[in-house]
Amino acid sequence: MHVKELFDLRGQTAIITGGGRGLGEQIAEGFAEAGANVVLCSRKVEACVEVAERLKALGVETLALQCDVTNQEDVRKVVEETMNRFGRIDILVNNSGATWGAPAVDMPLEAWNKVMNVNVTGTFLMSQEVGRKMIAQNSGNIINIASVAGLGGSDPRFMDTIGYNTSKAAVINFTKDLAVKWGQHNIRVNAIAPGFFPTKMSKGLIAHGKDRFLENTPLRRFGSDSDLKGVALFLAARASNFVTGDILIVDGGSHAS
Repeated sequence: MHVKELFDLRGQTAIITGGGRGLGEQIAEGFAEAGANVVLCSRKVEACVEVAERLKALGVETLALQCDVTNQEDVRKVVEETMNRFGRIDILVNNSGATWGAPAVDMPLEAWNKVMNVNVTGTFLMSQEVGRKMIAQNSGNIINIASVAGLGGSDPRFMDTIGYNTSKAAVINFTKDLAVKWGQHNIRVNAIAPGFFPTKMSKGLIAHGKDRFLENTPLRRFGSDSDLKGVALFLAARASNFVTGDILIVDGGSHAS
């Protein structure tokens, strides 16, 4: 197979949660540029509508839907509408996320539950519902957005986010376990663990610890608005057909320093 075919997503359909901004928008753009039809969903559907309209100019079909990933009925509606429109789901990107900064002794239970529900339960619910369709078609590709925060502890002076770190560690092991369980159905499950990208969720954290983060990043910069596109495309495309249960770290080398 020619290398261009290995990265070609024409004829495939991808669902990206949290696709209206930040990393989700970047991934959606990369998939559309590779020819995939994209379904963008989030709680705030307006942002998804804007991105969906822009991506249509690339010659692909798009769909923008409202979805709270912690609400099972919302999740079912997204899957149902995607199937009605496109007839199949080839790729799922679980990108929707939440965070909360507080010392562990002061973390409100309500905040802990919110972070865990969005980051872990939401990833499970979307994977479960989409997985039913992928099992039936005997093919599929799930990409979970984890974080380098899920790889270990972080200095509380710069990142006091016990719930977020815990949830992303859960996503990492969820990825590995689901890959083992669903490999028999020709479904690949991988994760991306980004470092610091200046998104709406992380801008406050970056502003507080900018010098420290850059000092610990060998490439001495933060992630750009194109640094995740190629990585996500690799995991979504035939180029990674023999890769499953893996965690691809995209952090400028900070995990190695």
